[in-house]
Amino acid sequence: MEQKIHQGRNVKRFREMLGIKQEALAFDLGNDWNQKKISMLEQKDIIEDDILNQISEALKIPVEAFQKFDEEHAVNIISNTFNIEKDAYIGNAKPVFNINSVEELKKLHEEKIALFERMLKEKDEMMARLEKLINK
Repeated sequence: MEQKIHQGRNVKRFREMLGIKQEALAFDLGNDWNQKKISMLEQKDIIEDDILNQISEALKIPVEAFQKFDEEHAVNIISNTFNIEKDAYIGNAKPVFNINSVEELKKLHEEKIALFERMLKEKDEMMARLEKLINK
């Protein structure tokens, strides 16, 4: 039996992992978007390619992550390859990194810094707009 990928749930998972609120994603996607529309989108099994591309660009996550990520499958892989209790008892709880994973961690760290800087910029822009509205 083939597992069904729920693209909307994947969008929600990745958005939450990045610490981005629905309102912020809606803001990134443009004037046609709002929090409610993002909430409805995250409930959809399949999301149109053009919208997935926009979300991919906004979250800086490959489209394939939304299309192919299967949490149940990922949990099965992790539980089948890493047993915390067993490793702790035999004294083998040291993480093993290969060069690729270190490079990937470094890249992820850089992406998070860029995301944080973008969020700060958006906050500053929002504050400027609020100040403008207050002064009117």
